[in-house]
Amino acid sequence: MALSSKITSAGPYLTTARGAALYIGALLGPGLLLLPGLAAAEAGPASILAWLALLVLSGLFAVVFAGWGLHTPSAGGVIGYVTAGLGPRAGLVTGWAFLAGVVCGAPLVCIIGASYVADLTGGGQLARAVAAAVLLLGVVGLAAGGLRASAAVQLVLVGVLIVVVVVASAGSAGSARAGNWTPFAPHGFLSIGSAAVTLMFSFVGWEAVAPLTTRFMNPRRQLPRVVAITLAVTSALYLALAVATISVLGPGAATDVPLANLLSQAIGAAGRDVAVIAAIVLTLGTTNAYINGAAAMAGQLARVPAGDRASRPLLRLLGMITAAGLLLITLYGLRVVSTAALVAVPTALFLAVYLGAMVAAARVLHGPVRLAALPAALAVVVMLAFCGWAVTVPAAIALAAIWCPFGLRAQPQEGAKRSGESDQSPLVANCATSVTALAELN
Repeated sequence: MALSSKITSAGPYLTTARGAALYIGALLGPGLLLLPGLAAAEAGPASILAWLALLVLSGLFAVVFAGWGLHTPSAGGVIGYVTAGLGPRAGLVTGWAFLAGVVCGAPLVCIIGASYVADLTGGGQLARAVAAAVLLLGVVGLAAGGLRASAAVQLVLVGVLIVVVVVASAGSAGSARAGNWTPFAPHGFLSIGSAAVTLMFSFVGWEAVAPLTTRFMNPRRQLPRVVAITLAVTSALYLALAVATISVLGPGAATDVPLANLLSQAIGAAGRDVAVIAAIVLTLGTTNAYINGAAAMAGQLARVPAGDRASRPLLRLLGMITAAGLLLITLYGLRVVSTAALVAVPTALFLAVYLGAMVAAARVLHGPVRLAALPAALAVVVMLAFCGWAVTVPAAIALAAIWCPFGLRAQPQEGAKRSGESDQSPLVANCATSVTALAELN
């Protein structure tokens, strides 16, 4: 879910509980409405190994980004971290990759919501595409009108998702069957890598909450507790949903609406109605965050004043999001691209962002954080290898940045810098808040 950019502004110190709520909100999102089914379709019951591997990787990410937050709390988020370790050109690539991932993720979230609507009302893939287009146009219109969900509203939406997952997982437990775990790896064990790439979309978020370090009164004492709580809660939810999807649904787990099927087992016919309502609310809230976050970052890349929401660059950006989103949704409706393909592109982009952050951490940070960054970077490289053709998208962005000199000249920031901080380009300074605002749109 997207957190408000105001989270990192000056204000009251965060308590450990409030900090943990924000961290959990950064990691959980409507991807959980879809991805367990896709992973089961790709790897069968063996997809549980992908879940477990990603939970371990998520722990490594948590250590690294917590280290970044403590070491360089004012570096401008993930763009600043990559710039500090790999230079301004790499920081530019990171910024554009993150922005592209958000733009590509918006229509995907709309398709997730539309799939649940079509499951209840009937209709095939074309009907889902029409519903997704309506959702996208609706949220773009709201964004153009200046509507923006607050951090509190977004956390409420995360709470709704948590309740739905808990009810679906626990309530359907009575329908679990041991026989649904065989054959364990019907598509071979290499399919676990493909399932992990699909599920990675639900593990993005650590990079956006790292700047919250400055909001803790005693970050070195509070941050480890916040990270531990976040890992415990998200791990429990992810594993519960993964086990329920396989144990209860069995061969039927390979669906775009796994949560609706679990809720039907848990609370009966009303389960699908609940799933649709939750899907629509989460889709509207999350896509609103996607669009506003992307518009804010694009506006700052163009150096548009923060209050100028009606500026031409921002309106052009909304037009581009609409055009790109409708194109992807149309291709989906015509069965030219699959849901898995739509997941692969933003996932590859976010993996590229994480790779930059991990390599930069291995160069700049020390001790346990560096030890966590090295295997995390290796794991990300392996996952990128499983992305297939989708890896060409971040590669194209990197090549474009290499040949584009705009914004690459590093300049010192105003005021004194902490020891170990590197000079930052105007891009880093302008995008610091926007990266946090884009958070966790998984």
